[in-house]
Amino acid sequence: MRVMLTSCGIETDEIKKHFLKMLGKKPSDTSALFIPTAAIDADAIAVLPKCMNDLLKCGIPKDKIQVFDLHRNMQIEELQSVDVIYLCGGRTSYLLERLNKTGFRETLLSYIQDDGFVIGVSAGSVVFADNLPESLGLLDAKLNVHCKKSNITGPVHFPLAENIELSNTAAMLIRNIPDDVEIVDNEMH
Repeated sequence: MRVMLTSCGIETDEIKKHFLKMLGKKPSDTSALFIPTAAIDADAIAVLPKCMNDLLKCGIPKDKIQVFDLHRNMQIEELQSVDVIYLCGGRTSYLLERLNKTGFRETLLSYIQDDGFVIGVSAGSVVFADNLPESLGLLDAKLNVHCKKSNITGPVHFPLAENIELSNTAAMLIRNIPDDVEIVDNEMH
């Protein structure tokens, strides 16, 4: 399992370092699936170039980044051909609705269980938590993003007594639930 949940994507050098380590291969040989579906209002749409730049600044070639807007499901075999999935931010409820209605939910969860790598940004992170009904259910806790300060850093121990709060410079690294989860945050050091 390789899931990275963030408020703002690859915002810091530390997050970039962890992203590349979790990726586990040369960025120049990496293919990515970029999912902008949650970006349905002007503010979220305006951030999409920054999100795309996250992948480019890590060294993933532009011609190896496929945009996929969740208007249909994708077969698991096709999804397994990509090395990383980038779920953009925007409206969480809309992203969750599209994941569930297209059937991509099951394909995505199978991809993750088969060691596929996913990075979530804002709404793309919240869909994995317990914030809304029919969430992806990866985290048995609520996740708040864009917080002034992260409330947990270092190893995360479940069950949690409180919601998880991620600052804009934090990333939750999930390698195995509940045994290998940690939050890194530059602002906390």
